[in-house]
Amino acid sequence: MALPQEQIYTINDIYALPEGQRAELIDGQMYMMAPPNRIHQKLSAQFTKIIAQYIDSHGGSCEVYAAPFAVFLSADGRNYVEPDISVICDRDKLTDKGCNGAPDWVIEIVSPGSRKMDYSTKNTLYSDSGVREYWIVDPEKQRTTIYRYEDDAAPMIAGFEQPVQSDIYEDFAIRIADLTE
Repeated sequence: MALPQEQIYTINDIYALPEGQRAELIDGQMYMMAPPNRIHQKLSAQFTKIIAQYIDSHGGSCEVYAAPFAVFLSADGRNYVEPDISVICDRDKLTDKGCNGAPDWVIEIVSPGSRKMDYSTKNTLYSDSGVREYWIVDPEKQRTTIYRYEDDAAPMIAGFEQPVQSDIYEDFAIRIADLTE
């Protein structure tokens, strides 16, 4: 007796979703996305503003995008995500549809329904896809977990009261508590 075959989804299935419904694809599996809560949205807006201001004031060439922003992590259409914040420094990756390839820096803001996805599934995906730096901002636990994949080191964990420095921009640090006030 044959085992039931697992459905493999592609980007075409994402585009076929009803208007307003959002999902991500990881290894051909579709994960539906719930609307974010208020603190999530506030943090996302603040991160976008502060990072963009830093880039602009330093004459940087990177670009920052907040979700929903399409990131196509594989050419086969089996890995599509919408990180809460994406910083892309290679403008050749940018098209009118989004980003083809890994952003340099990704920030995910944990929601109650995204905890396992952000800490486990996406961590592995981002590491394997070439993301340089990944921050998991967890409002419930009041901490940020920082992965710097190029360093091949253990993650760092910082409370919201501590300044967190980015490896992408060596003189850029942010205290998450300042964003939630």
